[in-house]
Amino acid sequence: MAEVWLLDQDASRTGRSHEIRSIGLTQRLPRLCVAAREAAASIMHGVHGRRRAGPGETFWQFRPFAPGEAAGRIDWRRSAKDDRLYVREREWEAAHTVLIWIDRSPSMWFASNLALEAKVDRALVLGLAAAELLVRGGERAGLLGLMPPVAARNIIERFAAALLAQESSAGYVPEELPTPAGIPAGAQAILTGDFLADPQAIAGVIESLSSAGIKSHLVLIADPVEETFPFSGNTEFLDVDSPARLRAGEAQALRQEYTRRLARHRAAIAASARKRGFSLILHRTDRPATEALLTLAQQLATPGLSAFGRQGGGR
Repeated sequence: MAEVWLLDQDASRTGRSHEIRSIGLTQRLPRLCVAAREAAASIMHGVHGRRRAGPGETFWQFRPFAPGEAAGRIDWRRSAKDDRLYVREREWEAAHTVLIWIDRSPSMWFASNLALEAKVDRALVLGLAAAELLVRGGERAGLLGLMPPVAARNIIERFAAALLAQESSAGYVPEELPTPAGIPAGAQAILTGDFLADPQAIAGVIESLSSAGIKSHLVLIADPVEETFPFSGNTEFLDVDSPARLRAGEAQALRQEYTRRLARHRAAIAASARKRGFSLILHRTDRPATEALLTLAQQLATPGLSAFGRQGGGR
């Protein structure tokens, strides 16, 4: 008897109809909101609002006095504490806008027995947690094409409500890739999904975002089965997006070619991202969500891609 591997049991039989998908998300979201809040809290201590020297009234940091500066800038009280002269710098805080896209297409509902959760669940946790970190850091976060950016303390609940409303709307069909339109100039984007679409289509999205001046961060989520191809013997593979199926008498014979094609697919995406200076994170669903979230926070804090910015010091 053939071993049958499905991207999702319900999806394979019903095409994950509108009603099933909506019910599934409704049942999942309360738990995922809690998980997102916990993930964000675990690294919250390292996240701060974007800060840099500039006009403003809020203290940022003390720094050593530089020769040639006006003596009136010296903070004599701070300088009296040791043998150096210090300047009190002010802080200029500029809230950034970050739009988040969470892939909820059929392939994202896959979860093997090697994974901690389905890809869609992990994408939702990361998207919600990233929004929480951004808002806590003084930024504005929104859902690409769905919810305008806001700086609200209940950002996770707002995201959840917007996602549920979209799922319950008549005729809604999730797309494999985002539509890069309506993003304000100077904003950033976080795109979270499995990126199993045609690499040329992915490159087109990257080019569109780059042409609009949008710096982006791609979080590629993969199930461990998709990475390792542990199949052997008589195996039947069913496509979640179509009626297509493949029966392999010796599935292990496909492993080398599958691995080669996957590497080529990933390399093409990485090349497109690198060409435009976008960051790319590969995250497996058998690893904790906090690993990807911390890496994403570090990418967002990279000079030139900053959303969280650097931390002020010397207080």
